[in-house]
Amino acid sequence: MFVASQIHADSKAEFYAQLAQQARALLHGERDRIANAANFAALVWHALTDINWCGFYFYDGRELVVGPFQGKPACVRIAPGRGVCGAAAQTRQTQRVDDVAAFAGHIACDAASRSELVVPLIDARGALLGVWDVDSPRLARFDEDDRRGMETLCALYVASIDATAAAA
Repeated sequence: MFVASQIHADSKAEFYAQLAQQARALLHGERDRIANAANFAALVWHALTDINWCGFYFYDGRELVVGPFQGKPACVRIAPGRGVCGAAAQTRQTQRVDDVAAFAGHIACDAASRSELVVPLIDARGALLGVWDVDSPRLARFDEDDRRGMETLCALYVASIDATAAAA
């Protein structure tokens, strides 16, 4: 197994490429969404700097329900369209918010959060599985390299649990 703290990269793109390699190894051969989500959250938590929360919200057909995460206790349920997570779920588009105070309807689970990146999790059939959420106490913590890197990581997570994607 790889340890995220062993990443020594010259660029953010290289960092995410190495983190993706570690995620592939960590998720390989396991299909359980909770087991993979727990390990995925721990991997990212220990790899990224300047974050105060990262984790999953799974869509239960009506709302997003908190799943495995790292950080302080979180909001348990989020309606589609509410907050940054709900916006990502509703639009099925990654939400990168430089200043959560300027995001209309932001849900402050942790008052220390200042910026946020949320990636929707969509399976091979196009169904919403949930969202991956990362918060930071620093304004504008996430840039386009983070967005691309997190989207790649999330695609690996979804592929690890989606038997349809694995068969394709």
